[in-house]
Amino acid sequence: MAAFRYDALSPQGESRRGTLDAESAKAARHALRGQGLIPLSVEPVFGPSPSAAVSIWTKRVFSGAQRANWTRQLAGLVAAGLPLERALAALGEDTPTEAQHALIGHLRSEVSAGSSFAKALGLYPQEFPAIVQAAVDAGEQSGKLGVVLDRLADSEEAERELQSRLLGAALYPAIVSAVALCIVLFLLAYVVPQVAQVFTAGKRSLPLLTTLMLGLSGAVRSYGLAVCGVAAGGLLLLHRALQVPAFRVRWDAHWLELPLIGGMTRSYNAARFAATLAMLAGAGVPILKALQSAADGLDNQALRADAQETLVLVREGSSLAAALARNGRFPTLLTTFARLGEQTGQLPDMLQRASAQLSAQVQRRATALATLLEPLLIVAMGMVVMLIVLAVLLPIIEMNQLVR
Repeated sequence: MAAFRYDALSPQGESRRGTLDAESAKAARHALRGQGLIPLSVEPVFGPSPSAAVSIWTKRVFSGAQRANWTRQLAGLVAAGLPLERALAALGEDTPTEAQHALIGHLRSEVSAGSSFAKALGLYPQEFPAIVQAAVDAGEQSGKLGVVLDRLADSEEAERELQSRLLGAALYPAIVSAVALCIVLFLLAYVVPQVAQVFTAGKRSLPLLTTLMLGLSGAVRSYGLAVCGVAAGGLLLLHRALQVPAFRVRWDAHWLELPLIGGMTRSYNAARFAATLAMLAGAGVPILKALQSAADGLDNQALRADAQETLVLVREGSSLAAALARNGRFPTLLTTFARLGEQTGQLPDMLQRASAQLSAQVQRRATALATLLEPLLIVAMGMVVMLIVLAVLLPIIEMNQLVR
């Protein structure tokens, strides 16, 4: 069955719009006539195939926060005993956008046709990652779909909260740096040359600082655009190079070795890995499949390669803790909690604790780094502006001394 959007008229001449499930457009028109409606237009919600539906959308239908909220609502309805099809129908009636309404309608159609919910979600990988599909599949097989959906919502919300806090910590230094750069470039490109004309016209020798500042100003005016073009070209080449898997792995591996940033990147990815693995293992997903999904969720390709190697070692009989410690890139805290979880038989709980501690560690480091950078950036900006002002004032001071 598929979902169809229709426009129809009632016997009283009132316009009716909505969606319904039918085998074909002809069956949809027949169903409308059976309801006493006159069909004006009947169109498939997603076109000829699910794959075509995916290509139609140029952006995601659900944001991360919206998907977490939708998952939480669906979990509540399913846990209350409502059949999945009716739960999807109830959520589909109250959506903020037409695209979300259409997506939920098609999911409901697939479930009504006998497809599993995990398979229906798999038709839209850009909306529902492999992690979500694996967890939902485990929930359906174990009969604990409501519990699994609730855990998925918890995991999504925790990840969004961590990302928002990191963004908040980095936002102020980034804004200060951008504003400072713009001010300095403006002073060098326009203010300094205008003021310096007064002194260069007299053909007097200028102080060394003023001479250096005029030279820097001339370089900015003459080569500024060229430097920006070269920088943009370099960034474009780097972006293209990062699409090559081998180069991306080496780049990410070097990134992990950077002071401060490397440690935060390692902890952030390890927290995501542990949270995903804990959620899937707690939902009853086999450990090998859970490791594969958790590895696919990592942004850093070097750590992803290590996670894939961990999967191979576990498949060959190694313990999870020993496999994680093999390359030494994953934090010691994660391997310690994994070892404790395997020894006590509480692996999901221990992994969840490791994720929470790693997330808190990342937040503390990001906050401390932002707190340190804020005054340093302000002082650095003040010193640069002071040098520019001195370069302008020194000739004036010398002229006053000559007049005296």
